[in-house]
Amino acid sequence: MKKLFFLFAFCFCVSASCFAQSEVNDEALRYQEQRMVFQQWDQNKFKPSKGFLSLNPYYWLVWGLFHPDYHKTDLRPLSANGPQTQRIAFVAAMSNTDNHYKLQSDTVKNTALSQVAATSGLLSGADPLWVLYYKNQFYPVLNNSPASILSGLSPQVSAKLVSEGTYSWYKNELDMLKQRVQGAHDADIDRGPRILAYYRLLNDYRRLAGVWSIRTASAQSTLDMTKQQQHLNTGFTGVPDWTPQTDISIANKILQKVK
Repeated sequence: MKKLFFLFAFCFCVSASCFAQSEVNDEALRYQEQRMVFQQWDQNKFKPSKGFLSLNPYYWLVWGLFHPDYHKTDLRPLSANGPQTQRIAFVAAMSNTDNHYKLQSDTVKNTALSQVAATSGLLSGADPLWVLYYKNQFYPVLNNSPASILSGLSPQVSAKLVSEGTYSWYKNELDMLKQRVQGAHDADIDRGPRILAYYRLLNDYRRLAGVWSIRTASAQSTLDMTKQQQHLNTGFTGVPDWTPQTDISIANKILQKVK
């Protein structure tokens, strides 16, 4: 009896488990799942249907009485006007707007950088006109020193210029001109006014260098004249050897030049 009882229980459990694992193919449920995502919104696939002369009671229980307008509106998120489609379109529009703003900001940034590069004194040293021309022209001004100023002059001329104060005047003028050149080089101004400032300062330097050349030449001439005057005062004059033929040769040379 006990064996029969266990056998009956085992068969019952097996049959129950087999019944629980059976596949359920509900057409209405499958169509509803498809409608809730993306596959279709077909008016002919709303189950249960109306039936013959709209007399199907299940239709009226599911759709007619409780959800009469459900099948009239496409509620899929990815439908033509669904919320997901609208969100994707909105994201695309915002992305396009962001790209447009980014392009404008990049244009403004590049314009600002070019203006800064053109006006900043920190970058004026890389200007081609400065590197190729004005830097070399202003080298005696920017690197002036007693050795460079008095180079090429004899010790007597240098001493005379220092004693008379000409050297101090020229050195002060060069220092002031150096400050002006450095100010034009380091100031935050447009490239055009900066180049014009270089041009004017270079003309000032050339005039100043011309005056210095005149002063040094005048000092040398003064020293030569002083030396000759001292020779005359001491009575020392160099007279070359003279013979009667000397006057004859001089007269012949004069006559040849006249002919």
